[in-house]
Order: sequence, then structure tokens, then C-alpha cells
Amino acid sequence: MTHKGSWDTIDQIASLMGLSCSGLARACKLDPTTFNKSKRWTRDGKPRWLSLGTVAKILGTAGVPRQELIKLLFREEYESFDN
Repeated sequence: MTHKGSWDTIDQIASLMGLSCSGLARACKLDPTTFNKSKRWTRDGKPRWLSLGTVAKILGTAGVPRQELIKLLFREEYESFDN
């Protein structure tokens, strides 16, 4: 699982639901800026990772089966196994 892959998955889920990242955050009852691109890195340039609690909220809100979310989050690893 990579930082970029995790955030790409959030973007993809929002898109599939017909929402912006802010809309997905609101649907998850989170601050609307939670998934903003500017929040994906700390001020000192370190990657900011999703918490398990946030992932659980996304699962519950989006109705994404756990297995599908795992495939999305770990897609780089799955793709490397195929090669």
C-alpha cells in the first residue's frame, strides 16, 4: 500500500459515488476539507496517511465491500504479483 495509492483510492471512490472529495468527506460526517489534496501532506512535507477510523467511515458510507477496498488500496502489490 502506498501513500499515493491510498489517496487515489479515495478519489476513485468519491468519483464512483458522483461526489467530490469534499462531498465524500461530508457524507462520511467528516470535515469537508479532510480529503483535500492540500491535507495529504504535512506542513513539513511528510505524507499524511488515512486513519483506520476514516477508512471505516468510508466503507460504511460508500458501501464498498471490504475485499474491494483492500484490492483498491493494495492494487500496486496485486499488479506486481501479476507480472
